[in-house]
Amino acid sequence: MEKLIIPNQRSVEKAIKSVFEMMFPTTHSFTDEEIELNRKSIMNHFCTILSGLTEKNEEVCRRLFNNLGNIKKVLLRDADFILESDPAASQQIEVIAIYPGFFAIFCYRIANFVSKLSVPLFPRMITEYAHRVTGIDIHPSATIGIPFSIDHGTGIVIGETTIIGNNVKLYQGVTLGALSVDKSKASTKRHPTIEDNVILYAGSTILGGETIVGRNSVIGGNVWLTESIAPFSVAYHKSEIIIRNQADYTEPINFII
Repeated sequence: MEKLIIPNQRSVEKAIKSVFEMMFPTTHSFTDEEIELNRKSIMNHFCTILSGLTEKNEEVCRRLFNNLGNIKKVLLRDADFILESDPAASQQIEVIAIYPGFFAIFCYRIANFVSKLSVPLFPRMITEYAHRVTGIDIHPSATIGIPFSIDHGTGIVIGETTIIGNNVKLYQGVTLGALSVDKSKASTKRHPTIEDNVILYAGSTILGGETIVGRNSVIGGNVWLTESIAPFSVAYHKSEIIIRNQADYTEPINFII
């Protein structure tokens, strides 16, 4: 193909939302005939979008839609893991219908599948849509195990060469990034590896392609890591909070807002 035709962003958003609603019809009851017609309509929409990006657009669409059942099984495991991890969640349908972390994971899993079929641009458009509506930025080429949990999520960044194991939990503001922004390192592993059963609490930053967080570790809030840590470690940032009685405190208290 000589020239790529960049898809209309609204068409991409419509396609992704349609797939989500087809896979998780939480508010509608459809007959088998309606489901099949809806599936064909959405598939045709996808094929049209991809026609400007790859000559194998029909094959890509067919492979994606034939695998939506398997992707859904993975996503349901993600939803159950989020439910188990969050005391504020009362049922699976709540996670699926309203949790931004789940929607970001959904977009990532669809985009990751498409990216493995060597389709340019489209996977990034999917995850950038999720980024815009959830504040969660996951590169479609990142490797993420099953199940995976994102709680709250705003401000999370997961870089292109990140590897995340199974049963990993992330909270808001986590960054899995590179040590430096250097174009010459584009083909190297620049982002960290997070092994199984790790919890990364709010604001933690893990940087570097050689940095490995060992399995069953807990990384506390605001921790900054650029070196590997062993399995079963606990890393935490220690800061001092001083609390005094106002009546006994004679110096002026000046807060900068």
